[in-house]
Amino acid sequence: MPWTYRHSEKEFKSFLKDAKDRMGPVLESDKMAYTVVDGVLHVFRRRLTPPQVIAFGDVLPSSLRAMLVHGWNVDAVPLPFGSRSEMIREAQELRQTRNIMPLNIMPLNVIEATGYALWRHVNHRDLARVLAQIGPEAVAFWHVPGVAENELQQQII
Repeated sequence: MPWTYRHSEKEFKSFLKDAKDRMGPVLESDKMAYTVVDGVLHVFRRRLTPPQVIAFGDVLPSSLRAMLVHGWNVDAVPLPFGSRSEMIREAQELRQTRNIMPLNIMPLNVIEATGYALWRHVNHRDLARVLAQIGPEAVAFWHVPGVAENELQQQII
């Protein structure tokens, strides 16, 4: 049985802690962190074709993989990547319509913080390969500026 299935709760809690810590003190709970991460994953997914979503999901921990595909309209036409600020706003709006989290509470570093946690919980070689296959916009989406590579090393949980 794959480790990610057997220890999915432990793995997901560690991921959420990394994302929440990176977003700062404005997020008070794991539920808030989940809400933000869910929005970011859906913003990214909206720009991918179904084969790209499956390839990306295949390198994610099991809980993130489930979040990525939950509620997915596989017939939707992929959107173009926008600026970082446009995609942050989109994540905020997605979560606003699905939750009661006010827009002014969601931090502006949601994509960077989710990317930070993502790199710390996946195999770098596999993620880099998939992102490169999707394209430079995907690589840029998950890039974490100003963070040393050793800080992004995959964590052993």
